[in-house]
Amino acid sequence: MRERSLSGEHRRVTPELETLFSFLRFPSISTDSANTGDVRACAEWLISKLAGMGLATQLHETARHPVVIARNQHHAGRRTVLIYGHYDVQPVDPLALWSSKPFEPELRDGKIWARGATDNKGQMMAHVLGVEKTLRENHELPVNLIFLFEGEEEIGSPNLAPFLARHLAELKCDVIAISDTGMVAPGVPTLGYGLRGIACCEATLRGPKGDLHSGLFGGAVANPAAGIARLVSSLHSPDGRVNIEGFYDSVRPLEAWEREMWAKVPGVSDSDFLRITGSPGLFGEAGYTSAERTWARPTAEVNGIGGGYQGEGSKTVLPAEAFVKLSFRLVPDQSPAELMTLVKSHLERHCPPGLEIDVEIGHDGKPYVTDPHSKFGLAAQAALRSSFRAEPVLIREGGSIPIVQTFRDVLGVDTLLLGLALTDAQIHAPNENFPIANFEAGIRLNQALLLELAK
Repeated sequence: MRERSLSGEHRRVTPELETLFSFLRFPSISTDSANTGDVRACAEWLISKLAGMGLATQLHETARHPVVIARNQHHAGRRTVLIYGHYDVQPVDPLALWSSKPFEPELRDGKIWARGATDNKGQMMAHVLGVEKTLRENHELPVNLIFLFEGEEEIGSPNLAPFLARHLAELKCDVIAISDTGMVAPGVPTLGYGLRGIACCEATLRGPKGDLHSGLFGGAVANPAAGIARLVSSLHSPDGRVNIEGFYDSVRPLEAWEREMWAKVPGVSDSDFLRITGSPGLFGEAGYTSAERTWARPTAEVNGIGGGYQGEGSKTVLPAEAFVKLSFRLVPDQSPAELMTLVKSHLERHCPPGLEIDVEIGHDGKPYVTDPHSKFGLAAQAALRSSFRAEPVLIREGGSIPIVQTFRDVLGVDTLLLGLALTDAQIHAPNENFPIANFEAGIRLNQALLLELAK
């Protein structure tokens, strides 16, 4: 190990941290074609790292970014564990808000600061290094292992489902483990047993053939910007419920044991939500706590809205069109396709008179839930307990990882969600970070998990 001075701190940089830093330096932004070469270089670096550990590796081409596969020598009679991760990252904009260069990792305040530090390179590399440590110490693993790392998660994994179908036999496994989710609080080991699904769309309202003078035509021609506001207001009732006909028809209700259990989970009270978000107040579907709303209730959200003049001062026009970008988080047993039919019908029905509407359907993903008390769920809890020396909590995640349900649909197995991210990780935002303590715990977790799953 060697000393490194960063921002007035002296930190001992371990070989494990140096490996992670090398991984983080690749600007593997999957959504931007300008970074296609960087994504590939990152995949090739992974192949080299995994091959150097003695694993058999394959770089599989897809229509866009490669899939990395690695495995140990498989033995009959052993359980097969597939560990999934993604090596692609989100864009870094706005760059001016970063305290350090996003692809030059730094250590500050006990954390690793870089794009991808938490999502997902830090969490993923903890598993790789856990396997490396076990191989170094024992010369073998207690299970048959498959690593599956993709470079398209941040763009919705468009090529992974076809890849799974093509390679079904060689990816056959007993269970899947993913660390791409969160912990409820520092030091509190967290097992996720559910994910919300997602469905997205964009609605555009069109009026006159071009922008009009608001004095000459105001009051005589429908205003698309005003229309989009009315359209958005139709989505919710005053108490926070989604006002789309049939929206809740398929929603699986919360179990009594879940509500009782979640009431005891630290770090997710209403006051915690206020503190974490900095919001002046909370709002949502009546009759549910903030944790229940985010983990197990469906939502309709406005992600972007626009139309008309956006510059400084006034420009008195009626805009020719306006738009809104919407996303819907889904829970079991809602279907993204069925929901989008309901949404599209609602938006068209509530299009204000004098305007035309166009609804463009975007990407989607199914919700996921499994039994946390299954044999594999109990094994994961045991691994978390020994790695963090604390009792794990069981939650559903508010976010979405669409490929998890696809794993179940295609491979026929369930997934363990072993989150290492904290709520202030700034994923998808400037100043993404990952605590060194969580990185080190993740290495221990991998070793403990494979032992527990082997039993």
